[in-house]
Amino acid sequence: NTKRLEILKDAFPRITRVAALSNPRNPVSKPIVAAMQAAAGPLKLQLETAQVQSPSEFSSAFAALTKSRLEAIVVTEDGEFASSFKAISTLATANGLASIGAKEYGDAGGLIGYGVNILSLYRRAAYFVDRILKGAKPADLPIEQPTTFELVINQRTARALGLTVPPLVLLRADTVIE
Repeated sequence: NTKRLEILKDAFPRITRVAALSNPRNPVSKPIVAAMQAAAGPLKLQLETAQVQSPSEFSSAFAALTKSRLEAIVVTEDGEFASSFKAISTLATANGLASIGAKEYGDAGGLIGYGVNILSLYRRAAYFVDRILKGAKPADLPIEQPTTFELVINQRTARALGLTVPPLVLLRADTVIE
């Protein structure tokens, strides 16, 4: 999520006020938001937190974000959010906010998506399940972390927001949605 802040700042250097959409019931959210707070200072960003526990709270959270004069939002990792990427991207665009989230967020209409390809992780997990079913001991299997991250830029959303994504950022993108 700190990398997402960097990408957002690279794409739109003039932004200064950003919110992190996080779920306070998710125990992973607290360290994610703390890391983003630490990364925000060097990027000259003010980071606020928009806490949302369920999709029913999205509309009121975005209304509050708009009143706070925020310019962008970072959608943090959360199962509640992943199933609602389309709704979140629609609200972000309707409220004039640049937004970034997981790779699939960009595919669902968000301005920018950055992260691992979840399907490739599932395929890799299937490989390990196969090895275990063939008799390998789980303790003997190596621990792997993702090594490939994808950047998705949604130009349709950029146009709807009246934003121009710089050419250098577009060149870094793995996928540009026209």
